[in-house]
Amino acid sequence: MRRVRPFRAALAAAATAAAAVGLALTGTGTAQAATPLPNHVFAPYFEAWTGESPAALAAQSGAKHLTMAFLQTATKGSCTPYWNGDTGMPIAASTFGSDIKTIQANGGDVIPSFGGYTADTTGTEIADSCTDVQQIAAAYEKVITTYDISRLDMDIEVDSLDNTAAIDRRNKAIKLVQDWAAANGRKVEISYTLPTTTHGLGDTGEALLRNAVANGTRVDVVNLMTFDYYDNQPHDMAQDTQTAAQGLHDLLAQLYPGKTSAQLWNMVGVTEMPGVDDFGKAETFTLANARTVYDWAVAKGINTLSFWALQRDNGGCPGGAAADNCSGIAQNTWDFTHVFAPFTGGTSTPSNDFSVALTPASGTVTAGQSATATVKTAVTAGSAQSVKLSVSGAPAGVTASLSPTSVTAGGTSTLTLATTSAAASGTYTVTVTGAGTSGSHSATYALTVTGGTGSQCTAAPWAKDKVYTGGQQVSYKGHTWKAKWWTTGEEPGTTGEWGVWQDLGTC
Repeated sequence: MRRVRPFRAALAAAATAAAAVGLALTGTGTAQAATPLPNHVFAPYFEAWTGESPAALAAQSGAKHLTMAFLQTATKGSCTPYWNGDTGMPIAASTFGSDIKTIQANGGDVIPSFGGYTADTTGTEIADSCTDVQQIAAAYEKVITTYDISRLDMDIEVDSLDNTAAIDRRNKAIKLVQDWAAANGRKVEISYTLPTTTHGLGDTGEALLRNAVANGTRVDVVNLMTFDYYDNQPHDMAQDTQTAAQGLHDLLAQLYPGKTSAQLWNMVGVTEMPGVDDFGKAETFTLANARTVYDWAVAKGINTLSFWALQRDNGGCPGGAAADNCSGIAQNTWDFTHVFAPFTGGTSTPSNDFSVALTPASGTVTAGQSATATVKTAVTAGSAQSVKLSVSGAPAGVTASLSPTSVTAGGTSTLTLATTSAAASGTYTVTVTGAGTSGSHSATYALTVTGGTGSQCTAAPWAKDKVYTGGQQVSYKGHTWKAKWWTTGEEPGTTGEWGVWQDLGTC
């Protein structure tokens, strides 16, 4: 992806063991074939540097398949890849192994991705970094056998698209891997994730694919990054996805004249960027865009639907710029995932679902006054359903109420936050949750109180959708709480004495 990633690689690189070379040629990896991916798969990117559990986020979001980003070398010139280029995160069962097994046991899988913006601009994408084709192939095979997966992704952009020698090395190494897989009874797919214009690949992306054809390298999926156009033009992001993919389809028809149109469409993947992309608000991919793209993807029979990234699928920074941990628009957590998830496996349409949003999403009052906001619900899939509304997170001295407390999706309610002089000055997160037959969704309101006489907790307020690690402190309902281990979504005071939150007393 084009976003600049945190580069956590250690300064010292480990030398590649000579024995690794043999793996690419001797077929010493297990001959057991991994389960192939579905013919149509939704696999959003997972930011592997955050310290979060991919299995936990897959379960929470409903995304059964993940594209894991990224694998790169620790320093330029190395032939040994690590997760995020971090020498403390080797290709080993100890790094994400148990998470990946859990995902696979739940009927999903992961697609490890080599490259990404940071690697492609620092010379640490493995084929840019390593000049030995056999060692590059050995690295690919080690990932395949270590995690027992059936697809590798190559995220090639920026400087890596101009490195013709590395492009040739990469395609030659992939061909070695494909020959090894065939000899060992494995199905291994290769996807190339590439930047695009609104009408298809640029010249360097096309040259990369032509080099693959020349090397006899099979490319199973070409995954377009349908965002970050940076062309200073108005954009309908859903329409741009369709025109970009059509341009790719027409190019693939030239490269693979023996394939039918349906087969060519099944080589196409698209990766969106929910909300505001790196260019800015002129390139905003909305939930309405997502539903349009979903219907188009099903109709065309494309292979892969994805977005950057799972950790951005929340409304934690409405009105903001592009960020790695939120979309920049008002939305519920996992809204985009819920639209795209039914794509996996074929042609199903989304079941009934809804969204909850607050307008405005923040307000400031003097203690003793009230603030109001409109709770807006909408049908995001299927038919309207009854939604029961509740509110939580109001601090001492603040009374929260909803009128009405139940609506049909598409309807509205009014949130009233009445404060007293005893409310403590500060900013608080109040959460409105809507519960229906399809599940629940939440939206948050940032209430700032001034001129209050109450005491103020110094720790940041607990947030339902935030990830906490051991030792972090939050304030909630007039108490300070300390997390004993990794947690998200567990309300302080509800997990009992032996739960994740330790009560440090009133504040």
